[in-house]
Amino acid sequence: MIFSKKMTSLSSAIFSELNYKKAELMAQGYEMIDFSIGTPDIPPSPQVMTLLQEECSKLSNYKYAINDTPELLEAVTSWYKHRYDVNISSQEVVSLLGSQSGFAELALCLIDPGDTVLVPVPSYPIFRIGPLLAGAQLHKMPLLKENNFLIDLDAIDEEVARKAKLMIVSYPNNPTTAIAPRDFYIKLVAFAKKYDIIVLHDNAYSELLFDGSVGESFLSIKGAKDIGIEFNSLSKTYSIPGCRIAFAIGNQEIIKGLRILKSHVDYGMFLPFQKVATALLTGSQDYVEVVRHTYYERGKVLVEGLREIGWDIPLPQGSMFVWAPIPKHYTSSLDFTYDLMNKAHVMVVPGISFGEEGEGFVRIALVETEDTIRRAIKAIKKSGLLEK
Repeated sequence: MIFSKKMTSLSSAIFSELNYKKAELMAQGYEMIDFSIGTPDIPPSPQVMTLLQEECSKLSNYKYAINDTPELLEAVTSWYKHRYDVNISSQEVVSLLGSQSGFAELALCLIDPGDTVLVPVPSYPIFRIGPLLAGAQLHKMPLLKENNFLIDLDAIDEEVARKAKLMIVSYPNNPTTAIAPRDFYIKLVAFAKKYDIIVLHDNAYSELLFDGSVGESFLSIKGAKDIGIEFNSLSKTYSIPGCRIAFAIGNQEIIKGLRILKSHVDYGMFLPFQKVATALLTGSQDYVEVVRHTYYERGKVLVEGLREIGWDIPLPQGSMFVWAPIPKHYTSSLDFTYDLMNKAHVMVVPGISFGEEGEGFVRIALVETEDTIRRAIKAIKKSGLLEK
């Protein structure tokens, strides 16, 4: 049986091997503390679960949604105005069944085989996979520690920039946890206009900043809507990842194209999910602070605890992750990851799985309780892995 050559871009040997090793160790009776998968463990608010139960009990909600409800579109536009001071119309919004599918759909809308797409590295895998499925040629934009993990726009070759059709940007960033100052976005918009590049800004973590600053929207920059769109997800903000609720917002022509494509591949978001999203965006935002504070405290417990036992890693600026340099006596993030699994029974993700530029780091997801984090720190200390 012969599959499409595109399938080769979907293989993830590292993740498969890690899962196999985890199962093997658990079969031997070891308890694994898993910081690898970035799935929020914080429950949604009780109000969300109550509303979802109520809406799922209504037979009228089981028909095809087809389109976004007027109430949902109004909620998104109002939230963007209130939260980011960005004016958008209902024609500049379309819901996504999660940002993950949105990346693939946007690429299919914009990219012809051979088109150049600028992709940050290290990066979340779908940033690369979406364009690759559409036949794109990828050009890497390295996120380097010496640049505070910001894209160096000046380092992009002018010939490459002139060829580029799409550029993917994401701050707060997964996996590096970096945030971008407003000056960066101003320069980004000018760069994209100069070279006629469409910008997709993934803004999944704008509500999860830990340094007292407030996340902002790429669309708040003058001229941004002329050249780009933004994805915004409710998954992490409200801790409802399984509901798959996200939005594409911005340039009206791009949104129109996405809406047309979606009309051929899905029949809209489940109506109870639309009702939940509307309620979340128009209601109290107090629970967002609960979610943010939980990740902040977990990050602080993890970083301070690891520093005490000799693993010096920086506090995350935002997101729900820690981007940790591997100990100096290691040269391979994969080797260190396997040693953590075998000797401390703690799971992380090797930086190399986010691209070659991620080598030298591991990503730790803040998806365990503070007590479990403390147990993991004790296990790492006992393993002796931090000793030269």
